[in-house]
Amino acid sequence: MNRVIIGLMIALCVVVGAGLFGILDSRATDVFLEATRPDFQKIPIGVFGFQNGGGPEWLGGRIEEVLKADLQRSLVFSLVDLPAIGVKAREVSTTDKAIFKQAAENGVSVLVWGKSGQKNGSKDSELLMDGFVYDSGSDEVVGGKRYVGSTSVVRLMAHRFADELVFRYTGEPGIARTKIVYVAEHGNARELFVMDYDGYEPKQITADGFLNLMPRWSPDRRFIVFTAYRSRNTQDIDILELATGKRWTLVSMAGLNITPALSPDGNFLAFASSQDGNSEIYKLDTRTKTPQRLTVNQGGDLSPTWSPTGREIAFTSDRGGAPQVFIMSADGSNVRRLTYEGDYNAAPAWSPRGNWIAYVCRTAQRLYKICIVSPDGQKRVQVTTGPGIDDSPSWSPDGRHITFSSTVDGKSHIYMVDTDGKGLERITFGGTHNSSPSWSPAL
Repeated sequence: MNRVIIGLMIALCVVVGAGLFGILDSRATDVFLEATRPDFQKIPIGVFGFQNGGGPEWLGGRIEEVLKADLQRSLVFSLVDLPAIGVKAREVSTTDKAIFKQAAENGVSVLVWGKSGQKNGSKDSELLMDGFVYDSGSDEVVGGKRYVGSTSVVRLMAHRFADELVFRYTGEPGIARTKIVYVAEHGNARELFVMDYDGYEPKQITADGFLNLMPRWSPDRRFIVFTAYRSRNTQDIDILELATGKRWTLVSMAGLNITPALSPDGNFLAFASSQDGNSEIYKLDTRTKTPQRLTVNQGGDLSPTWSPTGREIAFTSDRGGAPQVFIMSADGSNVRRLTYEGDYNAAPAWSPRGNWIAYVCRTAQRLYKICIVSPDGQKRVQVTTGPGIDDSPSWSPDGRHITFSSTVDGKSHIYMVDTDGKGLERITFGGTHNSSPSWSPAL
């Protein structure tokens, strides 16, 4: 077995994590048109706020805070500072034509406001949230939504409103209700946690007391697949059902079984195994449990990631001497090398639109950063910069962001960044080691 690439990748998984992810299904080509052109103009949106109608004192402010952050991260809207253009924040009604006109004359395309408070005759914890949308193009209130919940789901109500605004203006699902699964140090172990996409409400989902690594989502968001270390010499690939906590083993071959990735239709699991001595890529039919070996060479192959159509798989291989990213057909044929710049390129993650593959690249300064490359190899961009090790790239389902782990602040934490390198945001703060994030599909 080629232990150089395996040892390096396992070390990165333990220190920072390994990356791969692919979602969405389609026919025809593996290259998709961008939903937003490079010259796409964000929609100017103003948020008046949410009047408190008898709920907790913090309620309206919390909703406004979460909604604004979601809209900002969507990259569909640009937030307008209404007081700065002379539009004073106050209670707004659906017939407030004067304030609508004032905002429109100052370039605001969309206005959002709402009310929140305790539901009449309900328990103290039951709340209502009403959200309204004014569109200057049609000069009318185009949306009004009511959400019912408790104080424990206030953030979720705001997330849902944000997602519905994104869908109204793009026809695509928003990402505000997506989740991120990741690995966190827990005592002497590494356990799996799931958190909201913005880092809130982390929840532990494994408690083995040893190592659980490299988690990835199923296309329907119901399951997590991951490598479970039963001992230092036994590594299986398990699957966990989030709703019930039910868990079982999918792959238990001899040797290392690592870097699992489910196909876009969920019918196949690609993974790496060293059962034959050298790390190779395999494909398991999840219905028949029949494995198929896809690669056969003297180098180490691992970290498979599916194209959105499920017709191709990108992976890491050191068959040329140093780790590089390769692409092959889903049956193992038509193998071609994708990356040539630099002496270390690994942990690929295919974007949900199919137009980019993110991966870990080593720069001329010997820094591990996140890069993206087009599947034809013609375009390459370094996304992250600065100190620290950046690893484990995973795409947001809208294809506009990448989450990854980084040691830029000394300890390993989870970050997100826009694909143009802007909007860098740290989203984990607790614990001593957080790594290997995987972004869920959208609802």
